[in-house]
Amino acid sequence: TVGWWAPALLVLARLCQGLSAAGEQAGASSMTLEHAPDNRRSFFTSWTLTGTQGGQILAALVFIPVLALPDEIKFGIGWRIPFWLSAAVVVVAFLIRRTLHEPPAFEEARKTAQIAKLPVADLLKGHWRDVLRVICCAFIAAVSTVFGTLAISYAKTVAGVDGTTTLWLVVAANIVALGTQPLFGMLADRIGRKPVFIYGALASAVLTPVFLLSLESKSVPLMFLAAIGYFSGGYAAANAVWPSFYAEMFSTKVRFSGLAIGTQLGFLMAGFAPAIVAAMGGIKPGGWVQITIFTAIICAVAAVSALTARESFRTPTKELGLK
Repeated sequence: TVGWWAPALLVLARLCQGLSAAGEQAGASSMTLEHAPDNRRSFFTSWTLTGTQGGQILAALVFIPVLALPDEIKFGIGWRIPFWLSAAVVVVAFLIRRTLHEPPAFEEARKTAQIAKLPVADLLKGHWRDVLRVICCAFIAAVSTVFGTLAISYAKTVAGVDGTTTLWLVVAANIVALGTQPLFGMLADRIGRKPVFIYGALASAVLTPVFLLSLESKSVPLMFLAAIGYFSGGYAAANAVWPSFYAEMFSTKVRFSGLAIGTQLGFLMAGFAPAIVAAMGGIKPGGWVQITIFTAIICAVAAVSALTARESFRTPTKELGLK
């Protein structure tokens, strides 16, 4: 064994993973938005989150057979197998990235010397309100943690639902979200980012107790129906729209930095959600009330913050983020 190096290396690896995720999603959203037609930006950028849903589906499917292993194998070498298999995804991702080209908006900005030498300084000087707005809107990501982590723990600890069933709930809801998220993206291109995002936030708040109480019912059909409605019909609306909604608050000059910094600071709420809910006493009988209160607060913050944003779905890409 390596002693205290084990937790230290784990924390370091997670920090590196977090930095990577910040660049991955912000870069994918910015690049897709700048390549997309002006009137279809939300639809095209919604597919970047569809990749995230696909990853969650694969992760859940890989862990389902692991849960069926005997405890000595599962807790010995079994839990490591999914992480080893992820190496294949890394190779595919690297090969895809080698063929990418910079979007026209960025190339034009580079030719006209409009690329910021200190993007963070320019960002905080001219877009600090938008950064704060994105941070608060990004609290909505905690709903994904409630669904994919807290609810599973609640189902097993309080409701007595087996782990395999809860993983299948995650798989089913994410599969349906593969279809609903592009539809929400199309809707946002027709009626605007704000109404779709706000609907997603409010629907998530309302459907959280419905989903949690369905787990306590132990009715499998009801659990699947509630999970799909909650995640695929509610949260998926905000999840599909935020890549375009947040990115359109910034100009090409600082878009990547604004999106990466704003979302990752906001995503801290999702990261700390399990600890916050545990401190509130949410993982115990009757804890659905505390989980609901937590979710309602973060959804309300996201919805109110979205209300303060400028509607940008009719703005040409070249004019986004310009005062």
